[in-house]
Amino acid sequence: MLNVHQFPCLADNYGFLVQDDVTGAVATIDTPDAEAVLLEAMRLNWAITDIWNTHWHPDHAGGNAAVVAATGAKVTGPSEINRIAARPDSVVSGGETVLLGASAAMVIDVGGHTRGHVAYHFPGDAKAFVGDTLFTLGCGRLFEGTPEQMWASLSRLAALPEETQIYCAHEYTEANLRFALSLSQTPVLLARAEEIRLARAQGQPTVPTTIGEELATNPFLLAGDAARFGELRAAKDGFRS
Repeated sequence: MLNVHQFPCLADNYGFLVQDDVTGAVATIDTPDAEAVLLEAMRLNWAITDIWNTHWHPDHAGGNAAVVAATGAKVTGPSEINRIAARPDSVVSGGETVLLGASAAMVIDVGGHTRGHVAYHFPGDAKAFVGDTLFTLGCGRLFEGTPEQMWASLSRLAALPEETQIYCAHEYTEANLRFALSLSQTPVLLARAEEIRLARAQGQPTVPTTIGEELATNPFLLAGDAARFGELRAAKDGFRS
């Protein structure tokens, strides 16, 4: 079983510390802010043993060196991490299995935001850490990949069980909601909008979401095909509410 500790850091990132409760092994999923990661681990009295990177961007791998220096953690991630940090100790790609103590995660290829982006899915705990691929009511920008690549990646995530909790790396939900409402105002989306506004007004996160919630309301998962997805992604890039 996994214990997950989520905390805000930087301007709008979330950090995630994940503990296997059988062995006590702890991974930080990405290293958005090394100081915050280390302080949260110290506060919890969790000893970080691993870094699992989703992609190479500075707000995801920029803290690797500092966390390794402080903890000796082993780094796991896609090969693209060496664009900003030392090559991972274990290079992974879609279809592989990685272990955190006694907890197994499947690596999912979710390229599109960056070409080598991966997600980590713990099927036994119904949790997935998806970096910047899927957001609550949104998805990542296509900085490196194509609409076809990103649509295939989102489709892999959409195929996970609906109860799967999705831990995305940014609190972008209010902006994503405004775009979603500009496209459709179905009763289910309007109801969700009220929940989101109340949560944010109270300072609560909108992460994690679930695959079921996103399948019902996320315009990018509802696109239907890569061509329509590409149109929506371009529209969101230029959207001004």
